Amino acid sequence: MADGGSPAAQLCSEQFGSGAARGCLAAADGSLQWEAWGWRCWGFSGPFTVKPPGRDGGAGGTPGAASPPLSGLTAVFLPQGFPDSVSPDYLPYQLWDSVQAFASSLSGSLATHAVLLGIGVGNEKASVSAATATWLMKDSTGMLGRIIFAWWKGLFADILNDVAMFLEIMAPIYPVFFTMTVCTSNLAKCIVSVAGGATRAALTMHQARRNNMADVSAKDSSQETLVNLAGLLVSLLMLPLVSACPSFSLACFFFLTALHIYANYRAVRALVLETLNEGRLRLVLKHFLQRGEVLGPTSANQMEPLWTGFWPSLSLSLGVPLHRLISSVFELQQLVEGHQQPYLLRWDQSQKQVQVVLSQMADPETILRAAIHGLVLEALQGDGPLPRELEELRNLVRAGPEKERWVIVRETHRVLDRLFPKFLKGLQDAGWKTEKHQLEVDEWRATWLLSPEKKIL
Repeated sequence: MADGGSPAAQLCSEQFGSGAARGCLAAADGSLQWEAWGWRCWGFSGPFTVKPPGRDGGAGGTPGAASPPLSGLTAVFLPQGFPDSVSPDYLPYQLWDSVQAFASSLSGSLATHAVLLGIGVGNEKASVSAATATWLMKDSTGMLGRIIFAWWKGLFADILNDVAMFLEIMAPIYPVFFTMTVCTSNLAKCIVSVAGGATRAALTMHQARRNNMADVSAKDSSQETLVNLAGLLVSLLMLPLVSACPSFSLACFFFLTALHIYANYRAVRALVLETLNEGRLRLVLKHFLQRGEVLGPTSANQMEPLWTGFWPSLSLSLGVPLHRLISSVFELQQLVEGHQQPYLLRWDQSQKQVQVVLSQMADPETILRAAIHGLVLEALQGDGPLPRELEELRNLVRAGPEKERWVIVRETHRVLDRLFPKFLKGLQDAGWKTEKHQLEVDEWRATWLLSPEKKIL
């Protein structure tokens, strides 16, 4: 404060991330007087003084009270620059992910205990060679499953993990099928590891907002290690209680499994992904066609179903080979006719299938339009309100023979010429990242001639 009670002008200020800035004043003795960081809930309040170098033995460093509390723990377990360096859904997702990992760790301890009993640990009549052979068969089955699953794709990884641990707990109860049971269990666990790794990589890309994927991944590993350590300590207390009572072990397992699945559900629901996959695109497009509004990422993620594949819907294939769709010059001419965009689309109305051939010139926006084109054709076969021009096409679809599907495809091209720019702008204004997507696209690309200009696409 200056003489006379008037506030002194700030010399400078500083700010950490998106937190409140703190100012710096000049003290009467020439030292710097910084405002506190504002961690009121921890008791930090009031200004503190930094002496200039050489006075009273001061080194000019910032006092320890100026540092945010628990800064050491946050440096170990949270990405640098948190919360600005990660996505807004980072903290709720990681909290629920830690809960499910803790429950899974305890369930894993119960399963390991059961497997060790099954192979003969503590049994004088058990053979070391037989136990070793069983363990090797279990591991080799898992390796085979990991190779096959990496080529294929995975669903419901966490539920499959719970099923695997349940098999391990039940294995000692049926000694005759013990080897087959633990092999099946390890196969399921290896499938889970592949699916979990792929999912974790995608989430890390989503959470990292400052090209800090390595830091986000490292801190996730630190958090997982801490949770597993806590699970290990609790397991040491729990296992002596369940050793003498198999029914209590099963009861603990079912409780932990329920907690694991619930925490996974909450973690997935906490995510707000800003890129479009087929499910989110279908939701957003349907809302746009029916109400003329574009859903934002938060609303669409909450509405997106967690379970897919159980209800019949359009089969949309992007990036299919051209030779799969044509076998003659006439079929090529029929396919190309009316297509001015760098993709060719074939619609099988009876099979509810859309196949899209992509040009070498196709970019993410083209792929997005091709996917929307296919979903618009799906909407023509469904119910619900549509824009007037699409409602007219729906009447043609319902009244005309399937051989007229080429006419419908050409007409939807014209409709999309008007609707797609508006929809694309709506996506961008709502916060969607349209420069990239999570649509499943194969690597096939093609070129063809457009009549009558004979332009090559």
